[in-house]
Amino acid sequence: MIRGLHLLFHSRDPEADRAFLRDVLEWPHVEDAASGDGWLIFRTPPAELGVHPTDADPVVTLHLMCDDVAGTVAGLAARGVAAGPVTDEGYGMATTLTLPSGATIGLYEPRHASPLG
Repeated sequence: MIRGLHLLFHSRDPEADRAFLRDVLEWPHVEDAASGDGWLIFRTPPAELGVHPTDADPVVTLHLMCDDVAGTVAGLAARGVAAGPVTDEGYGMATTLTLPSGATIGLYEPRHASPLG
């Protein structure tokens, strides 16, 4: 059966985005020795999945979760990470973070119940 979730970032600057995950977010990682090309596989925080309705084209998005979005944004800004404005999305307070490659990922402080405990 399914035992995990593997996420892929397709990046125009994979070395910089890997350094961001390793050095800024400080995520533990292993190097994939089989690739021999500095491929890092990161351990992510625990995950949950929600399915939202849409009238637009279906899409999958990635959001990191935190307990204090304003404090997390301030801490990341001190490390040189650009963030968008924090907005109230109903389900929580949300923003976007810009990776070194220019890609953006969501960051939010949830208000909803979580299966993570």
